Amino acid sequence: MHVLQAIIRDRQQSDWDIGPHRLIEHHTVTKLNCDHRSKAAKPGEENWNVQENLKLSHRARPESGVEGIATLSNVGAIFRSAAAFGVDAVLVTPRCADPLYRRSIRVSMGTVFQVPWTRIESWPGGIAELQAAGFHVAALALDDESVILRQFSATAPERTAVVFGTEGDGLKRSTIAACDSTVMIPMSGGVDSLNVAAASAVTCFALQDE
Repeated sequence: MHVLQAIIRDRQQSDWDIGPHRLIEHHTVTKLNCDHRSKAAKPGEENWNVQENLKLSHRARPESGVEGIATLSNVGAIFRSAAAFGVDAVLVTPRCADPLYRRSIRVSMGTVFQVPWTRIESWPGGIAELQAAGFHVAALALDDESVILRQFSATAPERTAVVFGTEGDGLKRSTIAACDSTVMIPMSGGVDSLNVAAASAVTCFALQDE
């Protein structure tokens, strides 16, 4: 069974609520060569804590999705924000950098071992699976129909997953189209956008439980 389907099944069969999600997505990832970046865990160990820990939340909290983020330090920083602001889990897309590389672990302050996470094998197909499980999936992107984060957080559904993309290219159009809504962080001072790690921190803070 697909890993994501197994997670959704386990959460649906549990007595606890499924929290909102944040997704991490990467489009233009360069191939990571293990000869140049030594790994901190054996291949396949990335899902070691998901099946167990995703059933531990007694209250609905946000979840994150990461699409194609290749920079290890950004991945680590996203996990650190996820832990700090009570994100329930992080889902990474096939082309996202490995959270278990040493630099990711170091930047995350070890929170990659604290926050439940898994890699989605099908993307953006996995969005439909989240929606079928009752999640409202929001894309963080600049779009004509984007809602300001402050407004979105005031009425955000209990089960929400936010998808973050790469700097520069941002999320793929197919990803944005598959999401239920699009959210933006308003900028000023001549700044057009934030680093994805900073954007994830702002978003997680805005959506955290009171």
